[in-house]
Parts: sequence; C-alpha cells; structure tokens
Amino acid sequence: MGHTVMIQALGRLGAAAVLCAALLAAFTFVAPAGAQEAAPAAQEKRDVAELLQALAAGPDFTTKIQATHDLALTGDPRLVPILQAALDGNLYARKSDRLVVIGRESGGMLTLTDPLEEKQIGQAPAGDFERATVNNRLRTVLQTALGALQLAHPDPSKRKASADALFKTPSVEMIEPLKIALTHENNGSAKRALAKALAATELQFAETGEARTKAVATLAAYADPDVRALLTGRIGSIAADAPAEQQQLKAAMTSALADIERTLANWQILGNVLQGVSLGSVLLLAAIGLAITFGVMGIINMAHGEMVMLGAYTTYVVQMTFREYLPGGIDWALLVAIPAAFAVSALVGIAMERGIIRFLYGRPLETLLATWGISLVLQQAVRSVFGPTNMKVSSPAWMSGAIDLAGGVVLTYNRIWIVVFALLVFGLLILIQRRSFFGLQMRAVTQNRRMARSMGIRSGWVDALTFGLGSGIAGMAGVALSQIDNVSPNLGQSYIVDSFMVVVFGGVGNLWGTLVGAFGLGIINKFLEPYAGAVLGKIFVLVAIVLFIQWRPRGLFALKGRAVEV
Repeated sequence: MGHTVMIQALGRLGAAAVLCAALLAAFTFVAPAGAQEAAPAAQEKRDVAELLQALAAGPDFTTKIQATHDLALTGDPRLVPILQAALDGNLYARKSDRLVVIGRESGGMLTLTDPLEEKQIGQAPAGDFERATVNNRLRTVLQTALGALQLAHPDPSKRKASADALFKTPSVEMIEPLKIALTHENNGSAKRALAKALAATELQFAETGEARTKAVATLAAYADPDVRALLTGRIGSIAADAPAEQQQLKAAMTSALADIERTLANWQILGNVLQGVSLGSVLLLAAIGLAITFGVMGIINMAHGEMVMLGAYTTYVVQMTFREYLPGGIDWALLVAIPAAFAVSALVGIAMERGIIRFLYGRPLETLLATWGISLVLQQAVRSVFGPTNMKVSSPAWMSGAIDLAGGVVLTYNRIWIVVFALLVFGLLILIQRRSFFGLQMRAVTQNRRMARSMGIRSGWVDALTFGLGSGIAGMAGVALSQIDNVSPNLGQSYIVDSFMVVVFGGVGNLWGTLVGAFGLGIINKFLEPYAGAVLGKIFVLVAIVLFIQWRPRGLFALKGRAVEV
C-alpha cells in the first residue's frame, strides 16, 4: 500500500515537473518576435509532424507519453485542439502512410481535418484509419499538457477561461504551473482568475495549515457566488470533532464567508438598481410619447402599444433589407432603423389623428374604444403581412457582449445602449419643447387651448403633429425593444399598462415627471420581484399607485396653469 502511494506521488511530481517546463516553454513561445532565436518554420513543422505520428502510433504508450511531453515543451498553444482531439478519441493515423488527422466519424466515413493547417481535407472510409488509443497514464499527461498550453494562450480571454475551469476542477499538479502563470500574467481580468484558481487549489491540496489559511484570505477578496459555494462546501466537510488545525481553518473560512455574504448583498442591491434603471429606460421610451399626446390632447390612446410594435417591425424590415442588399453594412442597420421607425409610426399616428381621433375630442369613452379598435386592426394587419410567429432581430457587433462587474452582476451592452438612447431621446424632446417654435405652440395648447386659439395658433395641426411626434417616439421605443425582446404582433401590449402607470404617476403632460416615474417604477419593480415575484410585484405597484393618486390626483409633477377643458 505504501509503495502504491509513493508511486502515485512520484507520478504526480513528474507530471507537475513536465507541466512547469511546458508552461515556461509556452511563455517563451508567445514572446514578442526577436526575443529569442526561432528555428526555421519548415524544420519546426516537420518536428511537430513527427511527434504527432508518434502520438498516434500503435500500442506503445511509452512512446506516446514521450511524444506528448515533447509536444508540450514546444510551447505552441496551437497544439491545444490536437491534444484535445487525442483525449476525445478523434485523433487518427492513416494505415497506409501514417498520416495524422483529426476525424469526425459519421455513417462509416471520417470527415478529415489537417491538425496543423486546421482546415478540412475531405472524407475517407473509417476503415482506412487507426484511432489513436489512450490509457489512464497517457490521459493524465495529455490533460496536464493541455493545462500548460492553455494557461499560456496568447488570448487573455482563453487564459481566463482556463483559470476558471481550473477553479472548478482543482488538481494538485496545477499548483506550481498556476504560480508560474500568475507571475507572467499582465492582464488584470486573467490575473484575478488565476489568483482565484490558485487559492482554491491550495485550499484543497496545500500541505500546511498556514498555506491553506492564506488561500482562504485570498478567496475572501472575491465577492463571487462560486467562491461562496466553495467555502460553504469546505466548511460543511469539517466535522465538529476535527483537530485544532482544521477548526482554525473552519473559523477562517466562516469569517471569510460572512465577508463575502455582506459584499454579495451590497452588489445585489447595486444589481437591482442597475436592472431597475434598465427597465426604467424601456418604460421611459414607451411612455414618453404617451405623456405628450395625453398631456396636450387628453386622449387615452389604447393603440400606443401598436406604435411601438410598428417600430419594432420596421427595424426587422430594415435589417432584412440590409442582409439582402448590403450584408457588409449589417451592423449599421439599427442606426438606419431609428429614423425609419420614427417616420413610419409618426405617419400612422398622424393618419389616425386626422382620420378618426379629431372627430372624438371631448368624448373620452368613445376615443378609448376607437383607439382600442385601431389597435386590434393594426395587430391583425401585421399578422397578415408578417405572420403570427415571433421575428428575431439580431444585435450589431457593437451592442453584443457584457460587462461582468462583480458578485454576479452583469451589464449587457445592449441594455447600456438602450439607457443612453432613452436619455438622448428625452434630452432631444426637452430641447424641442423648450427651444423650438413648435414646442412653444405645443406648450401653449397644453396650458390653455382656448387662449392659444385666440392667439392664432392652429390647435388642430398642433394636435396632429403632437400625436405624430408621440407616435414616432413610440416607434423608436420599438427599435430599442427589438434588441431585448422578440418582435411579435403583441409586443406593444406588454408595455401599454406600465406606460399609463408611468404617465399618471409622474404627472400628465410633464416630461420630467415621466422620467422620474419611469425610473422610479423600474427600480421599485426590481426590488419587489425577488420577494413577491414578477406578477405579484406589479400588483403591489399598481395598488400603491392607485393609493398615491387618491392623495395626489395630478401625479408627482402637475402642470401649472393648465386649462380644464380639452
């Protein structure tokens, strides 16, 4: 039994030594050009090809292990997919001339890929090739060699991914290689991931209690749900009657876990605020047009959600047009869709106001029913043209990706851009309202329609253009929503109730009230959801708004001097 343990320990030390040597070679390999004397490319390629033939040789595992060692010592990270193929059983050698390929078998045929050129070279019968066999010893050497090459990959994101994987599957052989990689690492994100992986590995495999306690102190600085789960599991594995050294380690882990829990709670609060701001920006875009039309004309427009839907479908059409005729400019389709969506929704809004709504002023119930009927007509028209299924609008490259802050808080780029876009639209509307002649007329009609008419303002055209402006902004809201939701005929119905709540809560016709109401309701919703759920949370918000309106019937920011009549 003792001899077996000693042999296993020597095997681990040997694997770790090879791994460290391979890792140092890998860092040398990715050094800048001119830092070392490079062998001729043709000779290097020939040597690697010979080593690959040895790796794919018959049952001689000693030769295969030596070939794997030599391949790892080249330090070439391009060998990663080849060694991974050997591990997965996808490395083959042709029986006739021992040509080594990566193969994918299907129906008795192999799809062949050149392992060095990384390009497909055709198909061949599987019977013409011999699979490279792997035993447990060779599998261990392959895994350690892969770890070394991946930790020294030129791409920092690949190095970070390798460190994250090692954090989840720690191995005693990786302690020294992780230390070497951490010494050479200069990318901040990858360096943090390596330090976390090293601490998790030392916590489990370090030989001294001092080293394990130091690893706990390192892990305490990471407000990470994975670190919390790791420490929780380790604390639970230490029995109550464990030796004093284990009890000290348990106490250190308990203290670190408490610090992490507090930090995670703070990050969760920040995450809820950021998610609330994101939701609030969507509500602002959907509600700001409604606030304008409702404030100027007193119209309860039940078809406002369909203006949002038309904007989303316009975005889909523009993107399909770019994909068909200008595929190279697909990333700019979204920018073209913004004015297009505004124009389409604004024209539909003006036509709706001139054709139907202007005959119903002063009759709120009939206006509500008419606009509800228009919403049904628009939904059915879209179903007839595009079908009832959801349409997918892809995000451009500059809106793809995310920022991982800490504590599990992730900010996606598309959400960030939507917040920026909503604030830009809001600022533009403020400028139009305060600095333009049309804005002056709109404010005059809002505050006192009869006096505005007596001053020569054509209130009918102000109504039409205002309705078109509000509808156009709803169309731009559809452009934003197409990036975070599926485009469907019912898209606008999901936001119409929330939009009315924002307008009533903030103050009818007041843009600043709409801004405060949108972000306030968005943040409140996100804080309520973890405790009450999405549906019940909205019910609580609705009840609170009803009670608030009983206290302040005209909302948070009521317009002063506004006439009672429409």
